[in-house]
Amino acid sequence: MIRRIAPFLIYAAAALPARAQQLPVFEVGIAGGGGTVPAYPASSQNQWRGLVVPYMIYRGDIFRADDGGMRARASLADDIELSVSASGGFHAASSDVTARQGMPDLDWLGEIGPNLRFTVWRGENEASPARLVVDTPVRAVFSTDWSSISFRGFTFAPDIAYERLHVFSQYARLRVAAGVLFGTDRYTDYFYGVAPEYATPGRPTYDARAGYVGARLTLSYRLPITERLSVVAGGRVENFSGATNADSPLYRSRWNGSLVVGFAFSLWRSDAQVDVSAQPFD
Repeated sequence: MIRRIAPFLIYAAAALPARAQQLPVFEVGIAGGGGTVPAYPASSQNQWRGLVVPYMIYRGDIFRADDGGMRARASLADDIELSVSASGGFHAASSDVTARQGMPDLDWLGEIGPNLRFTVWRGENEASPARLVVDTPVRAVFSTDWSSISFRGFTFAPDIAYERLHVFSQYARLRVAAGVLFGTDRYTDYFYGVAPEYATPGRPTYDARAGYVGARLTLSYRLPITERLSVVAGGRVENFSGATNADSPLYRSRWNGSLVVGFAFSLWRSDAQVDVSAQPFD
């Protein structure tokens, strides 16, 4: 869904430049960002949201934890990698969203699950490495108001992404991704369902169904400023034409758009370093 910003901040933090092709094995820092994002998928209203979070990156010989999630470096096969990926989303107060007036608020979201990544192409230009990857994450979704946690079903969000390093500036990284999103009935009902007690003349009762949610195109650009400071900017366009729950009274727009900017600052870095020249995207 388009309200994800936490992974965007970790993307800003990962792969900060160090000495040439050397990066610290372990680092801890703080990342922040914000922008304009839809209240929920297919909402007709955007909201301004911001977030500041701590981050940790570990670049071990076998295990890694960074913007690519938690994963083992040992691949299942050539250019096939299994990892654990996570994501999150902002809360949205229903009092601020016209379509949801009188309904429960949308809480903070967290998602986690396995991801199988296929690297389908690698560029031959060593001065500006590039690759094309296909991700197939399946995630369990949870919501929280910080007093309790509720299970909200599962999502499947395959996408294909083009990534290139040293774009316009040394160590800068460009990523362009296109993908689709599917959700189970518990997930879609969280956004599009209307229980009888919240029905109005203009918002009839609705029981959401599992299926296709929408398609999206995402662009992000990360620019290291110093060895410790990096900034990132990005945007996403989503289209919900043909969505399984397009007949929901809460489905208000076929198009959503978002713009986000962020930063990451490394507070502590280990003296031990790892050579990433052979795998520049790690």
